[in-house]
Amino acid sequence: MTRIPTKQEVLDWISANPTLTSKRDIAKAFGIKGADRIDLKRILKELEAEGHLEKRNRSYRDPDRLPPVSVLQVKAPNSDGDLFARPLEWHGEGVEPIVLIVARASDPALGEGDRILARLTVVHEEDHNYEARLIRRVGTNPRRIVGIFRKGAEGGRIVPIDKAGSTEWLVLDGAVLGARDGELVEAEQAGPKNRMGLPRARVVERLGDPSAPKAVSLIAIHQHGIPDDFPDKVIAEADKAKPVGLKGREDLRDMPLLTIDPSDARDHDDACYAHADDDPKNPGGHVIWVAIADVAAYVQPGTALDREARKRGNSSYFPDRVVPMLPDRLSGDLCSLHEGVPRACIAVRMQIDADGNKIGHRFVRGLMRSAASLHYAEVQDAIDGNPNDRTGPLLEPVLKPLYAAYATLKKARAERQPLELDLPERKIVLSDAGEVTSVAFRDRLDAHKLIEEFMILANVAAAETLIAKRRPLLFRVHEEPAPEKLESLRETAQAAGLNLAKGQVLQTRHLNALLNAAAGTEDAELINLSTLRSMAQAYYNAENFGHFGLALRNYAHFTSPIRRYADLIVHRALITAHGWGDDGLTEDEIARLDETATHISDTERRSMMAERDTTDRYLAAYLSERVGNEFSGRISGIARFGAFVKMDETGADGLVPVRSLGREFFHFDREAGTLMGSDTGLIIAIGQRVTVRLAAATPVTGGLELELLSIDDQALPRGRGPKGRPTRRKAVSTKRKKDKIKRKVERKRRQR
Repeated sequence: MTRIPTKQEVLDWISANPTLTSKRDIAKAFGIKGADRIDLKRILKELEAEGHLEKRNRSYRDPDRLPPVSVLQVKAPNSDGDLFARPLEWHGEGVEPIVLIVARASDPALGEGDRILARLTVVHEEDHNYEARLIRRVGTNPRRIVGIFRKGAEGGRIVPIDKAGSTEWLVLDGAVLGARDGELVEAEQAGPKNRMGLPRARVVERLGDPSAPKAVSLIAIHQHGIPDDFPDKVIAEADKAKPVGLKGREDLRDMPLLTIDPSDARDHDDACYAHADDDPKNPGGHVIWVAIADVAAYVQPGTALDREARKRGNSSYFPDRVVPMLPDRLSGDLCSLHEGVPRACIAVRMQIDADGNKIGHRFVRGLMRSAASLHYAEVQDAIDGNPNDRTGPLLEPVLKPLYAAYATLKKARAERQPLELDLPERKIVLSDAGEVTSVAFRDRLDAHKLIEEFMILANVAAAETLIAKRRPLLFRVHEEPAPEKLESLRETAQAAGLNLAKGQVLQTRHLNALLNAAAGTEDAELINLSTLRSMAQAYYNAENFGHFGLALRNYAHFTSPIRRYADLIVHRALITAHGWGDDGLTEDEIARLDETATHISDTERRSMMAERDTTDRYLAAYLSERVGNEFSGRISGIARFGAFVKMDETGADGLVPVRSLGREFFHFDREAGTLMGSDTGLIIAIGQRVTVRLAAATPVTGGLELELLSIDDQALPRGRGPKGRPTRRKAVSTKRKKDKIKRKVERKRRQR
């Protein structure tokens, strides 16, 4: 007879193997076969009844798990010199996890009793089941510096790259970390702040050549003035925060809410669940729950945390790092809806009918526990018939009902007709060294669209609730295109043989008709790009002007309070409107809503510019080894000084200088958006297919210079001027000559 394990042995196995927790896995681990499985089943049921385990979707696990970012207390080193830590946020009733601290060379020494914030990874070792990497000591907040290391006789100095930072930092010999003269380094303050003489620093990471890829995002962060270190008061407030309990909240912990995010997501601020509506008055309808991290419970008005979050306005995302709006203690831990961890939330229950229309909703302030943290690709794979160990048990009870609700929502979306642009999203893939290994275009899966549609519905519900309760809030506003941009789009469409009618109130359905007419043709990308460029920039406002792109009258951002301050304002407004507590929107905040709206709209644009500059520099570094190669692409912009080309392979934009276009003078027509050769009549216009040669790539600036080889598969003609001396004809001045050129441009366009 096979030996049946004790209850403690079963708990130890489940704790050490959190991904192998089905009854079959446990039986296999202990060699239990045949009739002996009955005894194992009895033990598991007893453990479940005693509260040590809970059964979820045919698997057994501890009721709670440690979040990926957690506060630990360092224990004394063991006889082998290994450093272990005790998790201070363990909520489970099973065996407390064992955490090994894995130190890096640049980490400061840790001693028994130190409290640290660490990033945890699940492992399957004999003596521990988590490994921890130090983020920082709790209660400490050493200042971070990015600069050029200059070697000296004993150590060296760091010269900041930030234009606003003129103070140099002294680095002693033992804190250099092998940095070489001229290298870009990241360092942290070492020693008291009030030390006489130059402040001291310790190098924590060598970034190499200042023009190297790994340095790119840090340079952009500093150039655009994005705050990337938190003041001491902010860190102190975050460190004092404790997990919120059930008091005053609705218990949602048994609801199988899921988070579905990118595979590399570190914070999870939204979770969802859906099921068929059992209300007989709503046949074919669904109930959709969307639960959002209750950031307002931790970031209260007037605190240092609140002031810093407002100052930043939003998190900034780069290919190799994130500059968060909130400290790691909140963004990666207490406010993040990690799998198996109780978390405070504000949730909305929404009813939709068989046509996908929202027919009712209500908000609650609750406590949830995510059933699983999944990523888009694995969810889509499960629905497509390829579930894995994580998604398999969730497929029938949770995932399929989510997709059924989404299929119904698509009916309402089709009726509403939001703007349907088809522009692929670019993804830069980096190696561990920070070098670009590939540039790919993200797949647009139904899993992405499902989450997007659920979030839009929740945002609408938030706006409608606050309007109905007459509470001030910040709306997400997107106004319709300006008349001149619309006319430019109309001309581009006409040149492609398409039509955008005049004399009617513009609606997104009219633009969608244009996009659909262009779909599958060689002008599809041109029409999508031109439509995007005709759009106004979305912004925040205390007044409601609607959202043109989404074809919605009432819209507010509610679903991402970890990374957007606007959402935190909406959360506070909901708290006040429902009387949930004293951490709602204050009169002082209401008085300066207009100022806040302008400020966070500006910080959003600042982040977008920094992210774009970073992407340009990464792409320039990636392409710098391919100078001289030929690429296909499309004209994406026209200026007096040249033409911009978006290359097919990478989506990178390069410039063809007008000086390189041949031996003739090119007339620039701002209204038509064209360059026209004075000798050959060659017309260069947005949307043309081209072949170019990469002439130069400058990673420091992100600039790409291109040489135009062919247009629409035709070799580039040359003007009649002598070699090296382009003919410059007198600028067109008379109305008759201008009209003649315009007519010629139109003829050339139609011939295309």
